[in-house]
Amino acid sequence: MAEIDLSALMQQAQALQARMKEMQESAASKTVEAQSGGGMVRVVVDGTMRVRKIEIDSAIVAANDKSMLEDLILVAINDGMERAQKMLADEMGKLGPLGGIQIPGFNNE
Repeated sequence: MAEIDLSALMQQAQALQARMKEMQESAASKTVEAQSGGGMVRVVVDGTMRVRKIEIDSAIVAANDKSMLEDLILVAINDGMERAQKMLADEMGKLGPLGGIQIPGFNNE
């Protein structure tokens, strides 16, 4: 069994932590858009899972259907959150298995 160099492992872990922080900052600046009701309600969600913007078409407001408007907002936000989670997962996937940390005795493929 290979001997583990704790100092090298710690350096790799610190480098991974720095890369993860950079990735989180990058994701925070990225946004996804989602819509419902054929575009009558649109939302923008960022990589930190914050809703940045909600746009509601005046036609849906004029319809004066509170229940339908609430449903459309809910659908758009949930879709936006799902898209933001996928975006974040894709970014995390770029780090690779174990974030590229090489541990002797483990297959890092």
